[in-house]
Amino acid sequence: MDHWQRIETSLAGGKPDRIPVSLWKHFPDDDRDVGMLVEHTLTWQRKWQFDLVKFMPSGTYGVEDWGAETAYEGAWNGARSVVKTVVRDADQWATLRRLDVTKGCYAQQNEALRHVAKALGGRTPLLQTVFSPLTTARKLAGDRVFTDLRCSPDALELGLRTITDVTIEFCLAAVEAGAHGFFFASQMASSRLLSAAEYERFGRPYDLEIFDALQGKVRLNMLHAHGDDIMFPLLAGYPVEMFNWHDRITKPGLRQASTQFHKILVGGLNEHATVLRASPEHVAAEVRDAIDQTNGERLMIGPGCVLPLATPDENIRAVLCAVEAF
Repeated sequence: MDHWQRIETSLAGGKPDRIPVSLWKHFPDDDRDVGMLVEHTLTWQRKWQFDLVKFMPSGTYGVEDWGAETAYEGAWNGARSVVKTVVRDADQWATLRRLDVTKGCYAQQNEALRHVAKALGGRTPLLQTVFSPLTTARKLAGDRVFTDLRCSPDALELGLRTITDVTIEFCLAAVEAGAHGFFFASQMASSRLLSAAEYERFGRPYDLEIFDALQGKVRLNMLHAHGDDIMFPLLAGYPVEMFNWHDRITKPGLRQASTQFHKILVGGLNEHATVLRASPEHVAAEVRDAIDQTNGERLMIGPGCVLPLATPDENIRAVLCAVEAF
């Protein structure tokens, strides 16, 4: 099977020739340059031949055009940090301007994606990375977003309206650039951060508005729920084909999740404790356990989140060998 057939067979509940697999990593600082991001993305995919390419722009691209200052500070996973926020007072949510996604940092991400899409020629599913509006709001305001959510909710919702509109425009431009869908990352759907009622008001409606705008325009979307104690039952109803979360470090595990989400679960690997630090034999055992938990049905082997930069090649190779063996 080719990459598409493998995923589509899994999505339909069938048995592909092997379990699909995809791993992804950041390319810190180089991801600020269109040419370098394209080169790294294609080199990564040509080396490993994953079944899906998760495009890897900097995680702060969505706030820089609004004036956030960011830096790569040496994080083990290659993530970039916001070092100066934009929103420092609740009244500022109303002043967020409607960005032109054909310019600035937003435009750079889709320009890079366009080159990658052309080089891949449609042979491998390509997902642009996009962040939920509430996730972007937190990056714009830092932790004061929680204060505004509870003390100035109407003001925050004005900001979420603008962020959602810009995100939709960016997504539509990404489709034109060649994206087959999106890796939709929510870093706020965690009970450690919000109550379910708070996410129902400030998260879910804006998330679903984006998916509604993409209906009929994409082939595959993957939802990524970041962090511990995620709101899995709330998110399981999202209109996506794939669901990714830190299944090795927070509930639910794959076995339980397969009873709640009936499309493709993406996970099975602890990217830090196992893929970074363990032996290839341990990595292979974790792949086998993931297959056992799901009976190999509607599963894509993947990390709970981005791979550490220092992940050894032999452990990536062990993942690929394991899906072939099992």
